[in-house]
Amino acid sequence: MKPVIKPELQVKFLQHLNRKKKGDEGFTLIELLVVVIIIGVLAAIALPSLLGQISKAKQSEAKQNVGAINRAQQAYFLENSVFTTSVQAVGIGVKTQTENFKYEAFTDADSALVGNWGSSIKPALRSYFGVVGTTLGGTGSGTEVLTVAFACESIDPVQATPSGPPTSTVDCPTIDATYKNMGK
Repeated sequence: MKPVIKPELQVKFLQHLNRKKKGDEGFTLIELLVVVIIIGVLAAIALPSLLGQISKAKQSEAKQNVGAINRAQQAYFLENSVFTTSVQAVGIGVKTQTENFKYEAFTDADSALVGNWGSSIKPALRSYFGVVGTTLGGTGSGTEVLTVAFACESIDPVQATPSGPPTSTVDCPTIDATYKNMGK
C-alpha cells in the first residue's frame, strides 16, 4: 500500500521547494545598481587623494637626495677645506639626472658656500635647494669653523634652473619661485 499525502501537505511541500530555488537565483538589478553607485562614490572620494600621493612620492626623491648631498658636502669640506661643484665628487652615488630631477652644485667665488639643486624636470613637481656653508663658532678662547646646512622647497611646482651659487647661509633663494625653509 502506497502512503497517501494529504493535498494541503503537498502544497506546503511544493511551496517549500519553490522558496529554496528562489534563494539560489542571485542579485536583482536594483541590488547591483546600488553596489555600483557605492563603489563609484568611494572611488570619487579616494582618487584625488591618491593622485596627490603620487607627486609626494616623486618629490621625496629630491628631498632625500638634496639632504644627502648637503651632508656629503659637509664631509667633503672637513676632508678638503673646500666645497665641490661636482655631485659625483662627494662620493654618495646620486645620479646627476633622474626621471624627475636634475642635480647640480654651485659654489661662490671663495668656495665658502655651496648650493645643491634638485631642479624639477616635470612641471607638476616642486624643486629643492640645499645650502651648505661655513661659520665661525665656539666658546671661550677658541673659535672653530663650523659647517651649517639647510634645505628649501619651492612653494609652487616650478622648473627652476639654478643661475649661480647661494648668497646666504640663512635664507632660501628667490629665483623664479619663492622657496621655503624645510627646517623651520
